[in-house]
Parts: sequence; C-alpha cells; structure tokens
Amino acid sequence: MRVVSGIQPTGKPHLGNYLGAIVNYVKLQDEAQAAGGECFIFLADLHAISQPHDPAELTQNTREMVATLVACGVDPSKTILFNQAQVPAHAEMQWLLNGTARMGWLNRMTQWKDKAGKNREGQSVALFTYPVLQAADVLLYQATHVPVGEDQKQHLELARDIAQKFNTDFCPPNEDGSDAPLFTLPEPYIPPAAARIMSLRDGTSKMSKSDPSEMSRISLTDDADTVMKKVKKAKTDPEPLPSEEAGLEGRAEAKNLVGIYSALTGQSVGQVLAEHGGQGFGAFKPALGEVLVETLRPINERFMELKDDLEALDAILARGAAQAREHGLPTLDATYKALGLVRG
Repeated sequence: MRVVSGIQPTGKPHLGNYLGAIVNYVKLQDEAQAAGGECFIFLADLHAISQPHDPAELTQNTREMVATLVACGVDPSKTILFNQAQVPAHAEMQWLLNGTARMGWLNRMTQWKDKAGKNREGQSVALFTYPVLQAADVLLYQATHVPVGEDQKQHLELARDIAQKFNTDFCPPNEDGSDAPLFTLPEPYIPPAAARIMSLRDGTSKMSKSDPSEMSRISLTDDADTVMKKVKKAKTDPEPLPSEEAGLEGRAEAKNLVGIYSALTGQSVGQVLAEHGGQGFGAFKPALGEVLVETLRPINERFMELKDDLEALDAILARGAAQAREHGLPTLDATYKALGLVRG
C-alpha cells in the first residue's frame, strides 16, 4: 500500500480541509504503516503557481501548511512530508507525460472549465495542464491509493488513462509474453467518513479559502472568540431542527451545521438530531461552537508553537524531500529509458 496525496499551500487551512482531508491523512498514515506500506503527503506549491500568486506569501503559506499538518497529527516519522519544488522529478515527470496526455482529455476536465470561466484564452498553460502534473505526482511514486473527493475523481481517472496509454505505447511485453507495465494504475481511496463541509454563508457552496468573506469559513488558526462569532453569525433558516434526517432536505444551511457537529463528535446525523431536534438555532449554534472550540484548541496551540520555528519547519521539508527524491528516482529513470531518452 503506497498512499500519495497533495494539498495546495494557498490561504489558511480551514475546517473543510481538516474534516475533508487532513483527518484522513492521519488515519491513512497509520493504515499504511500497519500494512507495511508508505504514505506520501506533499505541499503542492508547483500547482499553486498555475494561478496568480504572491511569491512571499507562497513561501509563508507553505511553511504554515506544514505547521498545520503536524499540529493536526501528521507525523513526519510516519509520513514522507515534503513540497514539490524540492523534488524536481515532479516537473520532469509531467513533461515526460505531456507526450502521452491528449488535448481532448484535458479539455474535458470540469475543474479547468470552472476555474477558467469565460476567459480561457487568458489563462496560464499551467492551469490547463495541471492535471498532468497531478498524474505525475502519483505515478512517480507508483501510488496504489490516492485519497480523492468527488471533485478530484476525474483527475485520478485521467492519471489512470495516461498510465495505461504509456504502458501500452512504451512498455513491450516480457519475453514470455507477460505484461511489463511501468506505471501502477492508482486506485481511488474514498474515506467512508469524509465530510463535505459547506460555506457558513451559503450551504450550497463548499467551504473555500478563495471565498472573499472570512465569515464563510472556520480557519484552523481562529481563536475561540472568533470561532463562536462565526458560528453564531452562520446563515440559517427560521425553522427549528427536525428530529429525523429526512427533515433536513431542502435546508442546506441546517444540513451543513448538523453535518459539522456530526463529523466533529463522531455521532451520526440521526443521533445529533435525536439529541437536538426541536431546538432553534439559538440553542444549537452555541453547542456547535463549543464542540468546534474544543476540537480546534489543541491544534491551534500546537500550530502557534510551530509556525515561527522556521528552522524546524524547513528541516521537516528537507528531510521529506530527500526521501521523496530517493523513492521517485527509479521510476523517473525507467520513464526516460522507456521513451528512448539518454540522461546525462
């Protein structure tokens, strides 16, 4: 079992990142270790430059994301934690795979359409081709499992298509006729408890770092007062909470807040409603706020300890990058060779 996943170091990590991805990173590192496998988690700083960015902010955000992951329980002694820019093989592998990827495949990527909007001609080439870099990210390490949400399943399918075509085009069978593929086809890992956390201002939109309103999200670095303020001002409707899950249909904001409470406490939505059904949001929001504060307090305290220790954060990245380079080199060398390229 070899798990590979990346997270962009843009903006402050929020509750959606924590419940939708980071919690599962912690579980996966233990699962992979128990299975005798490995877990690679990287800061996708090369992906971050596909859109306008401030260089100094990117450097700071990369370090802060490392501090956040460690504060949340990602253990650099169990997980190979690094940033892409320190492992040039990611960019090299992307270029090598660009010869196999097809324009039609990339044109069908829904995230490209969403992010480019109507101004496709004005977007960077990097934004168009970043799914190929995502493929390189996982194929370089022969990933067997890649944690994905619904919005990334299409990109993993693309990675599998690229790997399959490359194996077919450039990896002839062994002398006995058996297949000799270079790349492992990664399988999606969809955690059973992955929570989809929505905006506090709009229950139909995902919680996002890019939302201009700070009130739309709970940042992992928010203090207790800020958390309570944001929860109390979260958009709701005038009806009390229902006693059964079916009663949440058509009530996006209510469903989101109940879902957050459920994910944080480990209770099912039904159990939350059995306990709080009939309450108005004037009673439920403070209860949710207390759960959030208690969950985030140790993360916040650990983050504050780590964020200014630049030497320790850089050492974590350097150590992880050295391990990643070592693991990725055999696949990179084999890819050059399969393509008939002679490396210096």
